[in-house]
Amino acid sequence: MVSHASPVQADPMDALLSAHGLRRTAAARLVLGWFLAHADTSYTHAQLLAALQGGEPGSGVTLDRVTLYRLIDRLTQVGLLLCRVDVNRVRRYQAMPESVKAMPHFECRTCHRDSPLVGTLQGNALDLEVAAQNALQALKLLGYQGVSLDLAVRGVCADCASAAAGQTDAAYSDSQ
Repeated sequence: MVSHASPVQADPMDALLSAHGLRRTAAARLVLGWFLAHADTSYTHAQLLAALQGGEPGSGVTLDRVTLYRLIDRLTQVGLLLCRVDVNRVRRYQAMPESVKAMPHFECRTCHRDSPLVGTLQGNALDLEVAAQNALQALKLLGYQGVSLDLAVRGVCADCASAAAGQTDAAYSDSQ
């Protein structure tokens, strides 16, 4: 009798880590998995450490702050994470969005969501993308390597602004 065992499917997280030359450790899977599950939000090291404290239930993974620093540094170096310095000079990390290389994005100072501005800018978005690609190509021709472009617009998103306005209105009506 011939056994027809189904081929073992590779874990997508392991495949992603391997493709970028990283070890497939439980800690790497935990951290990258967190970022991919929360791709539209950026985190400081401290916020990420607090979120991952105790590891994933049942995984047996615990991270100390030094291990986490080293891991997010490696994930950033290979292009799986994006590191930005916000207006307060604090490093924030998030999963690398496809649009970052050439498209502008909006970073909310309150909730730290990162949103592409492609649909918002419509006609101007193509001009910005072409300008970004031209700048990257010019730098490469000058001998620069590993270049990327980050066009960030920072402020308070509409959701956070309306929530803050609602709180202000409620505080005002309570004082009357």
